[in-house]
Formats: sequence, structure tokens, C-alpha cells
Amino acid sequence: MTNTRTAVALVGAVALVASACGGSGSGAAAGGDPVDGRTFSFGIGSDPGNLDPHLTVLSVTNQVDRFLYDTLLGLADDGKPVRGLAEKWEASTTTATFTLREGITCADGAPLTATDVAENINFVGNPANRSTLVGLLVQAGTTAKADEATRAVTVTSGAPDAFLLRNIGSMAIVCGSGLKDRALIAKGGAGTGMFTLTESVSNDHYTLERRKDYKWAPGEVKSDERGLPDKVVLRVVPNSTTAANLLLSGELNAATVTGPDRQRLEAKQLFHADFRAAMGEMFFNQAEGRVGKDESTRRALVQALDLDRIGKVLTAGNGKPSTGLVTTEPMACSGDTVAGNTPKFDTAAAKSTLDGLGWKPGADGIRVKDGKRLTLSTVYASYVSSTMPATAELFQQQWKEIGAEVTLNGVDSTGINQVLFVTGDWDVSLTPIGLTLPSQAVPFVSGPAAPNGQNFPSVANPAYEKTAKEAAALAGEASCATWAAAEKELFKRVDVVPYIDSTVPVFGSAAKFSLSQASITPSSIRMYAK
Repeated sequence: MTNTRTAVALVGAVALVASACGGSGSGAAAGGDPVDGRTFSFGIGSDPGNLDPHLTVLSVTNQVDRFLYDTLLGLADDGKPVRGLAEKWEASTTTATFTLREGITCADGAPLTATDVAENINFVGNPANRSTLVGLLVQAGTTAKADEATRAVTVTSGAPDAFLLRNIGSMAIVCGSGLKDRALIAKGGAGTGMFTLTESVSNDHYTLERRKDYKWAPGEVKSDERGLPDKVVLRVVPNSTTAANLLLSGELNAATVTGPDRQRLEAKQLFHADFRAAMGEMFFNQAEGRVGKDESTRRALVQALDLDRIGKVLTAGNGKPSTGLVTTEPMACSGDTVAGNTPKFDTAAAKSTLDGLGWKPGADGIRVKDGKRLTLSTVYASYVSSTMPATAELFQQQWKEIGAEVTLNGVDSTGINQVLFVTGDWDVSLTPIGLTLPSQAVPFVSGPAAPNGQNFPSVANPAYEKTAKEAAALAGEASCATWAAAEKELFKRVDVVPYIDSTVPVFGSAAKFSLSQASITPSSIRMYAK
């Protein structure tokens, strides 16, 4: 079976149970009463690829899957779970039980059974299936059993999980036909969600139609509420300026727009719903033979960077200093784990450290050690923001000042997956991950290194692993202080360097909506005449 392993991209790509608050404007955004019979045109930054929700953590794919597949639970703005596919639930750190609502049907008309739900969880929990959600939402070895008479699904976690209810509750559920033939899911079939996929043209558009029999949206939204779109067209629009122009012309009803184009749309008072996202994060490849293997070298390279200046360029001045790996609200844990735990900007100290490590300036100014040049192959996700290329060039300039030779590689979502999780041919990644729970960092910074696991930087930090294991055995808020201690171990060793977050707007034209899971909630969309 092919496994799509991919970096968690911008805007809380793993924000699978988070909510975000919306802001609004007027004018071109929406006016009057909601209207029926409309098509909602939504610009997405890149092609979503394989739509199987159990084999991806890519943000754009998660957004598309939100229209096609529902979860057992939703999450209210205050962080409390609400009904999704399940109407009742209870959980500890090791077991959970979900009771399904009555009358749920699949896109093909078949009933969704408790057995179907259990098989979803068993598929993801079985390491042999190589799901990207293992260790992220579902612990390896997790199993589930169904009781059709009571519509109950009982889950036994493969390891203690401080947020077992939220994690299992946020897993997308596919129908029985897809479990028998996952090729259906890869193409968006066997759905439990509000919409079905009727047409797909890779790298161009995806057309979806609303299910008239859908009655189980989180928040008790009814399928016949006024203003819900009859169709959704997801258009692949990689360029932020193009997306902004299409919003202003009315050819798009929604798109995420950051960078300088954001100001244009705000000036036109377009409606927007916002969320806080990890924008600036840095990872070093610590595999054998890579420059980032040595902690002192990593520290010197970070000391050489004016991250305040870099952060302003990346967020076009709209950023806030990072306070941890979790960015999406409502947060299960609060507090600042970054301050005082990452290297401070000090070019002189960076040069001195490299000198002491044996990296001596060569004739062309590039440092050399044992005949090897200090070369940094730096990769970034080109779709993260229109400001990413300029930001990457700033990294390049500042590292050149201390004698490092830097090559830049801006790639699309497929390229990020290939470079970080398959080939491993990189030294520095500027692609952020976005988390809703501190436990979700574990598979990315511990365990088997890529391509055998999701630990794409090849981090080996015993102190983090020990502390994270202790945190996982504590339930909910009681685990927060221990998770904070674990994160600090990562930052102190320069395994991860978060430096800037951004408030990211999703703009709307002739439409309004709310956000959850750092993406548009399908059942919240309301269309307007203008």
C-alpha cells in the first residue's frame, strides 16, 4: 500500500480539532439575506493529491476532506466537544467509548455502522498500514470494537494518550465501501460528510455537490438551512495575488490570502475569518553526515539569524512571537515555552562557535572543515505565503555573512513530501508544522526517522521522549505542565526553532463562514447575492 507521508504545512495542518474565531467586513463581502441555489467557489493553494484522510496530514487535503468526511466529534469555541457522528462519549487516557447517532448514511446510500467506525480506527492503529495519523491522532496498536445493538464503539489506546477523546474524536470517518477499496477514498468517495465529489481535474478544480439527506452536522445545523451552497468548486490557485484579484472580481467566494495582498482585501472591507497559525519554524536535518547533526553547529547557525527581522518579512508585519508549537485555539494548554529557550541573535558568537568547531573561512569566504564546505540545502514550501521566497533569501544572506553557502529550494506540497519524508536530501527546512495539541509533535520529533517514520528531522532527544511519555499518562489539563517541559527540551537543544506566528485571514466575497480545524466548516457556509 502506498503511504503518503507529508509535512504538516501552514495554517495548522494538523489542527484537526481546533476552532478559530471570525472577523467580518462589509461592502463586497455579503449583504442582505442568505440565498439558495448558489455555488461556493473556494481557492486552495495547491492540489490536494490523494484524498484518503488516513494517509495524509497535508493542510490543503484536510480542507478538501472536511467537505467529504465527518468526524465523531466537533469542538465548540470554548474547547468542549460537541456532537458529530457520535451523540454520546466518554474517555480516559487509555479507553474511550462513542455512541453513534441514529440514521447516518454514506454518500452511496449505505448506513454507517458501528463496525465501519471501528474498522476506521483499527486501520489507522495498525502500524502495518502506515497511516500518517499513527502517533499523531491514534497511538500505534490502538484497537476498536463495535456493538451494533447499542451503536457503540469502544476504543483501547495502544499507549496512554492525554487527549484520547479529542484525538479519536477528530479522526475523519470513511464508509464501509472505502474500507474495502481504498482507491475509492483516494478519489474522495465513500464519504460521510455534507458533500460528494462529482468531478476532479488535478491541479485545476474539484466539484462537489451537497447531499440532501445530510442531517448530522456539528452544531445541529440542518441540511435545509437557507444559504447553504448547492455546489462547491475548489479551484487550485497557487498565487496569492491571483486569489486576491479573483475575490475582488467575484470569481472566488473564499480564499486564504496573506502577505501584501492582504491589505488590499482588508481595505475593501471584505469579510474574513481568522486563525493563528505557525508561520516561522526551522528544522535541521540531524541524519548522519548532515551539518545539523551537531548541536553546537545548529546553535551557531541560529545565533547568526536576526529572527525578529526575518519574522517581519515573512508575516508582512502581521506576526506575533511564537510561544510554542501549538498555535490553534482553543488551546488545551497555554503558556510560553519558547522565551529564553532558543538562541539569541549574536553574529559574533556564531562565528566564534564555528571557529572553535573547526569551520575555517576558505579563500572564497565559505567555511571549510576536513575538506567539506559549510553548505546548507534549504527547503521551503512555496505555497505557504507569497513572502516565503523573500524570507528564504534573507536566511541565505544572513548565513552567508558567517561563511555558509546556502542553496534555496522552493517546492510545492508534493515536493515537500518527497524531500522531507522520502529522499531526505535537505539540511534546513523552513516549512512550519501547525499543532492543536502538544502530543501531536511526538511523531515528528521522535521515533523512527523518515522514510520509515514521520520523524523527518531525525531528532533523537532522550529528555524530550522521557518527558513526553510522562505527559501522555496524565489526562487533559493535568498534563499541560509536563508537555511544556517536554517542548522546552526540544528548544534548548535547537531541535525545533519556532520564531513567528501569523494571524491568517480566510477572506469571503458574497459568502460568510466560520472556521474550525484551521479550515472552513462546510456547514457554516452561507451564500449572499452580493
